[in-house]
Amino acid sequence: MSKIVTLRLPDETYRRFRVLAERENRPLSNFIETAALRYVETAQFADDFEMEEIRANVALNRSLTRGMKNAETGQGRFV
Repeated sequence: MSKIVTLRLPDETYRRFRVLAERENRPLSNFIETAALRYVETAQFADDFEMEEIRANVALNRSLTRGMKNAETGQGRFV
């Protein structure tokens, strides 16, 4: 079920959001919701370039594999 959220914005921010929402022919609330979701997705997940760097880092992958095995067997210390 949807929730209602009250948001206080400075006048200039409101105007900028309103203009951008109108350009995309969307309600202001939908524009803000979409922008927030995009931010969360980009902040939480690695893009393709970052994933390639992670996959190519042999030492990091060994360490991650070792850490997962330790976690499965209850070894090590979690911080």
